Amino acid sequence: MDDLKLIIMDNFKEVGDKIIDNLGSDCKVDFKTIRFSNGEGKANIDSTIREKDVYIISDIGNYGITYKMHGINQRMSPDDHFQDIKRVIASMSGQARELTVVMPMLYESRQHRKKPKESLDCALALRELENLGVDRIITIDCHDPDVCNAIPTLQFENFFPTNEILKEIIKNENIDDLLVISPDQGAIDRTKNFTDILKVETGIFSKTRDTSRVVNGKNPIKEHIYMGPPVNGKNIIVVDDMIASGGSMLDVGRMLKERGANEVILVSTFSLFTEGINKFDIANKAGLFDKVYTTNLTYIPEEYKDREWFNIVDCSDKLSNIIKTIHEHKSIKPLKNGKKEIEELLEKKRQKVKELSL
Repeated sequence: MDDLKLIIMDNFKEVGDKIIDNLGSDCKVDFKTIRFSNGEGKANIDSTIREKDVYIISDIGNYGITYKMHGINQRMSPDDHFQDIKRVIASMSGQARELTVVMPMLYESRQHRKKPKESLDCALALRELENLGVDRIITIDCHDPDVCNAIPTLQFENFFPTNEILKEIIKNENIDDLLVISPDQGAIDRTKNFTDILKVETGIFSKTRDTSRVVNGKNPIKEHIYMGPPVNGKNIIVVDDMIASGGSMLDVGRMLKERGANEVILVSTFSLFTEGINKFDIANKAGLFDKVYTTNLTYIPEEYKDREWFNIVDCSDKLSNIIKTIHEHKSIKPLKNGKKEIEELLEKKRQKVKELSL
């Protein structure tokens, strides 16, 4: 694939190195992002990208990278990472044949719809990339994929890590008497991905919020109301796109346990733990949930990874296959529909359990 070139931003190096291993070291583009002492930056590319298909891959959520500004160490924010993407694009001077930006966690995806006198940051960012000459956006489990309406003539591909997560759950967990739960209305489509494959029932929690107050940028939750089949004695999978502070997920876990649920597995594509991971340690010891399954598609500090309840699913092969398939102009449908493989794994697991019980 001589015409495929990958720019792995420093914020995604661990997963990016695996993608390079999968697709070939000759795909890697040498580049630098540089910071001046006042915090301003620039980028320059040291490899040939003329008439190549270039993929820029970035984790805008990586707060583990720092730089010095006026001698003070600063953590990089999503804004900083997005600005570096634009710098790299600018340094290419329009020489690429086709340009794709891969952001597994889409920049500003939580600010995806506009209220009066409020910014619509995700749409603004997508329009900015379009104006810079980007041909395609690839993302994973976008908070609201309808935001692509901001760029109606640009290719926008949203994938889910459902299969990768389910493979690990099937391998490691009890899959009898399953029920899949959506923690709110916004996660229904993600939940449906799981229920379609697992062929199980689903339930949903409805949130009521206190609209008179704003805490950490959002209206705090007043109450969760459960609607769905009984959870007593069931093994539960709760599915959402991200864990931020985690308060909502832990509330759902607590209420499911109070209703008699057996094991409660919390699934999120992106586990941010914006208020730290200790509250999850405490909740796990208190029996409010049993496991968390997440992906390596955004930054997770090393010191978080040794928890027995915390399972990180490697999605580097998923990203490699997406890039390779799109670059070769093949159908992406198989990447979005892997029911058969999971169904076969389920059948093997259930048959094995049946044999052991005899």
